[in-house]
Parts: sequence; C-alpha cells; structure tokens
Amino acid sequence: MRFVTPTIVLALTAIDALAHGPTPQKIDQTITIKAKPDAVWKVVGDFGGIKNWHPSLEKSVGEGGDKEGGTRTLTFKGGGVLKEGLDEWKADNFTYSYRMSDPDLKALPVSSYSATITVAPEGDGSKVEWMGRFYRGDTGNEPPDNLSDAAGKEAMNRFFNDGLKGLKAKVEGSGTQ
Repeated sequence: MRFVTPTIVLALTAIDALAHGPTPQKIDQTITIKAKPDAVWKVVGDFGGIKNWHPSLEKSVGEGGDKEGGTRTLTFKGGGVLKEGLDEWKADNFTYSYRMSDPDLKALPVSSYSATITVAPEGDGSKVEWMGRFYRGDTGNEPPDNLSDAAGKEAMNRFFNDGLKGLKAKVEGSGTQ
C-alpha cells in the first residue's frame, strides 16, 4: 500500500493549476446617449466606419458591408493594426457581434477577442452596451506583466470606454473626431 503525503498532494495540485492555462476575461460597459436608438444605430451600426466615432483609431476600412462575413481593418493611432470579422448582424435589433482575426499585441495586448454592441431604448434616449470576451496576450502559464490578464483587461476596458465616450460625443454633437 502506497501512502501519499500532504506535501505531494499539494505539489500535484499546484502543478495541475499551473498547467490549466489562461482563463477567458470578460468586460461589459454601457453608456447612455441622448438620442433615439435609430439615430445611435446610424453611427455605431456602420461596422467599417468605427473610426468616425472611436478616438483611438487613425483609420478603419470595411469590406463586405454591414452583414455577416464583413470585415474591417483598424489602424490605431498609437500603432498596431487589427482585422475583425462580423459574425452576427441584426440591424432590426440594433446589435452585432464580431471577433478579432489576427492579434497585434501593439494594438491591444490580447491574443483573441469577441465582442457585441447593442443599442436599446433608455428613457428618452438610448443605452449602448459593449461586451467583450478575450484571452490575454501571452497564453503561456507565466505571461509577462504587459501581456497578462490585468494588462488585457485594462487595455480592453480603455478601448471600450474611449469608444463609448467618442460615440456619445459624435451622436450628441458635443465633440469632434
């Protein structure tokens, strides 16, 4: 009969935990805009036109239109280029879902992401919700700080927050892009 000491059990548990790898991270942000959902959708619903309201982007180029299978290429002001593909398009419900095709860690320190934008009535205006799910930039067991879960979460939160503020400014007419 073999006996397993508590030290061996603890060591095996630690090894198992390290071997698990990264876990998906989630973010969810909302903003209220003083405009009807159809007016907000005219701006945010242009999948390829995100540069028109997102202040972090130097350029955005859409291909394939606002329909499932469409793509957009985003060039960031701070460097980096991301390509995204449109997975689901529901104009009647003011919502679409998309995902990153190829990572560019200079643009965002994440290895993959998917996101959904939804516009809904809120009082006399609209509520825009932007939800995302992603994995950190380095999916190894010991990522450097700049490619960790925390770095990915901070960058994605900043990107969504800046975008929602830019969208609000564009739709309400209180800012220039």
